[in-house]
Amino acid sequence: MSIGKGPCSSLQLPAAIPTKVEEVDYSKNDSKAWAREKLRGQWTTMITPFTKDDEIDEAGLARNIEHVARLGTAGMGFSWNMGEFWSLTAEERLRLLEIVPELVKKRAKIAFQVTDTSIKDVVRMCNKAEECGYDFVIIAPPYMMTKTEDQVVSFVTKVADRVNIGMAFYNSPQFGITMTAKGLSRLADIKNLIAIKEASFNTQLGIDTHLQAGQKAVVSVPDEEIFFFEEYYGFHQQTMFANTSDWRFDAPSSHNYVDFIGLATSGKLDEARRAYAKIRPLKMVSRKWWSRLAGRTGGGLPIQMVKYWGELMGMAGGHVREPVYPLAEDEKSEMRKDLEALNLIKKQ
Repeated sequence: MSIGKGPCSSLQLPAAIPTKVEEVDYSKNDSKAWAREKLRGQWTTMITPFTKDDEIDEAGLARNIEHVARLGTAGMGFSWNMGEFWSLTAEERLRLLEIVPELVKKRAKIAFQVTDTSIKDVVRMCNKAEECGYDFVIIAPPYMMTKTEDQVVSFVTKVADRVNIGMAFYNSPQFGITMTAKGLSRLADIKNLIAIKEASFNTQLGIDTHLQAGQKAVVSVPDEEIFFFEEYYGFHQQTMFANTSDWRFDAPSSHNYVDFIGLATSGKLDEARRAYAKIRPLKMVSRKWWSRLAGRTGGGLPIQMVKYWGELMGMAGGHVREPVYPLAEDEKSEMRKDLEALNLIKKQ
């Protein structure tokens, strides 16, 4: 049975997740070719909205998916870092895994983050994601005992050996270790390691990863300015994989960001440069808030910023869970004024 065509059985606790997987529509041997053909354009990172009672806001999630689907985004990533996977209970994470395909309804490709400290739970989530119809999964170091690149390569290899679904690797200092380009190139040798998200925010590392691993796996650096290094260094990034900029910068009636990514990932760099002029003012406001909040917490992702920004754009967000600090009321007021000044939202 092909990915996306089989039933996703009711989820129980992790120990009860079936480990038998269905046949996928790409084999391990051709998963990299599938990714090279299919992983293109803008991929979004979806937040996990919470209710006032601190439950997953499933109705809000459904509205968010409808909103993003109208932006023309090619793919959606769930339970990623901005999706607060690390704060979800096992039951919540698996419930999220189950309901997403039913809500997206194949209007975009979908991927789920399976990162965990237990290799058994990672494998179970991989197999469950395949059964539920995800296009692939994304994995990062298990953020506890992996202190060397050899450990990361060994861990990811062991997971890959036990699953059929394609895997992407998430390189970010949020997981306690940042892989070098050489280490990422080693990971790209894994048969079903189809993509690398190089999210260290070190421009040179992103470039080096493209040069050293880009022929073996799809490489994406989540920084718009990476495209403008392509001609000099001789690489090409075919996907923006993945960020929150589409639903923070665009509205259903205006797709400047998604259009920019479409031009850039298609190699139309002259047109992309002109299109980026519309994006840059928004990027500068985002960078202001990102730097302020990340600096306050020693580099932690500003999830509270993107959640409130999303609310201002009409999406469901809700609070953030500990240990992330919420925005103060004066910060919310300042952010609203920043977005009003850009005509991104209406003035109150």
